[in-house]
Amino acid sequence: MATGITKNNWGEETLIISDELFNESFDYEISYKGKASKKQLLLEKPKQKYEEVFCNQHPNSLFYGDNLDVLRYLIHEAKLKGKVKLVYIDPPYGTNSIFYSRNQKSSYKDDLVGSHFIEFIRRRLILLHEILSEDGSIYVHLDNNMIFEIKLILDEIFGAKNFRGFITRKKCSNKNYTRNTYGNISDYIIYYSKSSNSTWHRATLSWSEEKIKKEYPCIDEETGRRYKKVPVHAPGVRNGETGKPWRGKMPPNGKHWQYTPDRLDEFDAKGEIYWSANGNPRRKVFFDKDKGIPVQDIWTDVQDSVNQNIKITGYPTEKNPFLIERIIKASSNEGDYVLDCFSGSGTTLDVANQLGRKWIGVDNSSEAIRNILKRFFVGLKEMGDFVEKNGKSNGTADQMKLFEPQSKYQPNSSKDDGFDFFADSRFFDEAERIFKEYKEKK
Repeated sequence: MATGITKNNWGEETLIISDELFNESFDYEISYKGKASKKQLLLEKPKQKYEEVFCNQHPNSLFYGDNLDVLRYLIHEAKLKGKVKLVYIDPPYGTNSIFYSRNQKSSYKDDLVGSHFIEFIRRRLILLHEILSEDGSIYVHLDNNMIFEIKLILDEIFGAKNFRGFITRKKCSNKNYTRNTYGNISDYIIYYSKSSNSTWHRATLSWSEEKIKKEYPCIDEETGRRYKKVPVHAPGVRNGETGKPWRGKMPPNGKHWQYTPDRLDEFDAKGEIYWSANGNPRRKVFFDKDKGIPVQDIWTDVQDSVNQNIKITGYPTEKNPFLIERIIKASSNEGDYVLDCFSGSGTTLDVANQLGRKWIGVDNSSEAIRNILKRFFVGLKEMGDFVEKNGKSNGTADQMKLFEPQSKYQPNSSKDDGFDFFADSRFFDEAERIFKEYKEKK
C-alpha cells in the first residue's frame, strides 16, 4: 500500500492513502499459532457418548461434559442446528485464577491465557453460530482481560455488520485500589445477531416518582398532566417548508423547524405547544406512564449476585438473575430455546425456565452440576463468592445495593424436575450419584 504526506491549505500535514486501496475488497482477521480450520471444526462429530441420567422426554436439557463436544452432539445428533434463538455465555475471562464456591470447593480453573484462550472461545463460538436460528442472537460476557480480542473473533464469525451492542455493566461497588490505576468496577457484554432479522423487544425500566418529577418538571394547568419542554427547532439551515416562517417567526439563526408549519399548527391545536412570555414556542412532551425508560448500554442496576439480598447457589462468578432476565426478554420469545454452555450456577437456565423458554445447559465442572441440581431440587441461599489469585485467598464479599426492576423472576420458583439430564459416559457414575443426592433432598 502506497502512502504519502502532503500539505493542505493551512500548512498542516495530511495523510493521503493511494486510490488502489479503495479498489480492493478485503476482510481482516486475528492470526495466531494453532488457529484451527473453521471448515474442519464444523465437520467434526461428537467424540463422546452421552447417556441419560434422568429422562422424561422434556425439551429442557442439562449436559455434564465438555461443551465443545456437547455442541457437536447438539448439532449432529440432536439435530438442533439453527433451532436456538438465544445464546448467553459467561465463559472464563482469561484471568489465570482458581475460583471457589462458598463451601471452599474448587469450582473451576480459569487458567487459559493469550492465544490458547482465544482459540478455546473461538471454537465454541463457531459451533454456537451454527446452532443459532437466523433470527437468533448471542451475548458474550467478559471482562477487560480479553474482551477486545474476542470482539475481533466475533466479527470474523458473525460479521461486523451483525454487531448490535457493547454493554458496560457495573459489577460491584466502588473500590479503594492500592495500585496506581483506576478502580475496576465494570465488565462487558458483547451482543451480536446472526442476521439483520433478529428477535428484539426493547428493554425498559419502570419510572419512579422521583424520576418522573425530575424528567417532567412541568404540570399542565388544564389537564394536570406532567410534561417537559423541548425545542421545536434543530441545527442546520433548510430551504424548504421547515425553513419558512411559522406564526410570523423564523427559526433561530443557523437552525430550522423540526416540523412543517402544518404539523406545528396541529401540535398547537392539541395544546402541545408552550409559548414563553416573549413568544418563543417549545413543544410539550407529556409523560406516558405506559412507556418505560429505554435501557441504554451502561447497566448500573444489575450488579453481581454476591449482593446479600439475592438468594444464590454460592457458585463463584454467579450472575445477577435480573441481568439474565433483561437479556432473555429482549432477544427471545416464550417457547424459544435459550442455551448457556458455561452454565455454572444455572442462573440462565432458572430464569429461562421461569420466563417460559426452553433451555439447554452445559458444564464440565462437577461443582457446577451440583449447584444446578441444587437450584432446581433444593433451592437457593443467601451467600457470597470466594476467589483465589496467585495463591492468596479472598474471603470477603462486597455487599451491594441492587435496584430490582419489575420482574417475573422469583428465587426458588424453578424447583422441579422439568428437564432431562445427560452425562458424558466417562462421568456417568458421578453424575448419577450427584443426581440421586439432590433428588432425595427435594
